[in-house]
Amino acid sequence: MRGKPFAESCEQNRDPILAVLREAFADRRLVLEIGSGTGQHAVYFGAALPHLVWQTADLADQHAGILAWLDDAALPNVRPPLVLDVTRDDWHGGRYDAVFSANTLHIMGWPAVEAFFRGVGAVLHHGGLLAVYGPFNYGGAFTSESNARFDAWLKARDPASGVRDFEALDALARAQGLALARDVPMPANNRTLLWRRTE
Repeated sequence: MRGKPFAESCEQNRDPILAVLREAFADRRLVLEIGSGTGQHAVYFGAALPHLVWQTADLADQHAGILAWLDDAALPNVRPPLVLDVTRDDWHGGRYDAVFSANTLHIMGWPAVEAFFRGVGAVLHHGGLLAVYGPFNYGGAFTSESNARFDAWLKARDPASGVRDFEALDALARAQGLALARDVPMPANNRTLLWRRTE
């Protein structure tokens, strides 16, 4: 691991997420990962799902770490990262039949979350899938004490961040022609939300 960033959470959640993606992305081809972070998910999912072309993307300051993982893995189907700031209109340089993002929406401020969904609406083909992994509230309530503690920790470091309400996210998705396809319970009080573009 020397010289590469490492997130323990990626090691812990990668297999449950893979189980969802293996089914959901079985008929997909080109995936944009928004917020590739360390790059761990990209190389793990890229190796396990070789039928996919996995396009990494993140802010520029994350690219060195992502490239370190990609260089070691040397996977032909995982692409070097795009510079992607969801709040900028120029981040969508292509069209994709799937978008994946893990543990990002609770880090972003709400205007960035809104921009995230607008951008996904701009790049996702008709029939395309959006898969988002993370903790979510339902009906304005936390689903666990651990998520409530996590939300407090997030807000202490950045008051604009926090665990997002599913209903608010679903409204943003529907505004982009995305209909909820599945809401999958995951370990550690997380979920994987799957929306399909129907318009």
